[in-house]
Amino acid sequence: MRLVIATRGSKLALWQSNFVKQELERLGYRVELRIFKTKGDKILDTPLALIGGKGLFTKELEEAMLRGEADLAVHSLKDLPTQLPSGLVLGAVTKREDPRDVLVCRKSYPSIEDLPPNARVGTTSLRRRMQLLHYRPDLRIENLRGNVDTRIKRLQEGHFDAIVLAYAGLKRLGLVEELEHLFPIDENRLIPAMGQAALGIECREDRLEIVQQLDHSTTRIETTIERDFVDALGGGCQVPIGVRAKVLENGDIIAKAVVGLPNGRELLKDKIFGTIATYEEMGRALASSMIEQGAKELLARAEAMAFKE
Repeated sequence: MRLVIATRGSKLALWQSNFVKQELERLGYRVELRIFKTKGDKILDTPLALIGGKGLFTKELEEAMLRGEADLAVHSLKDLPTQLPSGLVLGAVTKREDPRDVLVCRKSYPSIEDLPPNARVGTTSLRRRMQLLHYRPDLRIENLRGNVDTRIKRLQEGHFDAIVLAYAGLKRLGLVEELEHLFPIDENRLIPAMGQAALGIECREDRLEIVQQLDHSTTRIETTIERDFVDALGGGCQVPIGVRAKVLENGDIIAKAVVGLPNGRELLKDKIFGTIATYEEMGRALASSMIEQGAKELLARAEAMAFKE
């Protein structure tokens, strides 16, 4: 059987799609890639939160699948909305890479605390902005769009003292060893985005049986909790929400989350414990706990603040 993967054209998107292509070919399928440009790829001079939020990097790929021009699409799972169009499913979640964010610096600043006063830090993520400013209100957080190479180039040209990126993307592109001043940030200091470091393979329902052969059970459990949490809060991919669920060696699970204002002045954190037997309840239970503490009102204020800026 021949399968078509709809993909964006960036280096990272192509790496991800080629990775899944190779895995499917090992199973005996013939696979080809077809490149599409998404709204998020076309608009590079505006913060993501201001140009629509949900589906910025997925809608055109989904439309191609629904038209029958492609069978599946490979996403950074953190970019995939929790609600999918009718006829499409999250067929598989691949084994997670290291989900931490990293600080990439022009000089050796091993941690957020070591950055100089009023340092310029590049990131588009409201989640990262929120947590960075909570710990370092003096930082000048500036918008940084573009692919990974473009972001690193802007750092090297002196536009920033540091930028914040996902470790997994740098590793997949072979850049971890090349970047001299790269420092992973502790997950407790910067809680990742839902699904960060995992690939989500979205497919038509008639291709589910094929795609689910690539599903990684532990990562599926972790990311189900995270996606349920965000879905219960009504949050999209570009709101200031961080959530990380982790399956421990003994089968216990810990999930922790953060919501707040983009300026970092108000932050709400919480966590929940469970087991593999109860994981399907954990994401919504954590959301309920935070909603009782005012999470939805805080996110509404955060959204208003983001659009005002």
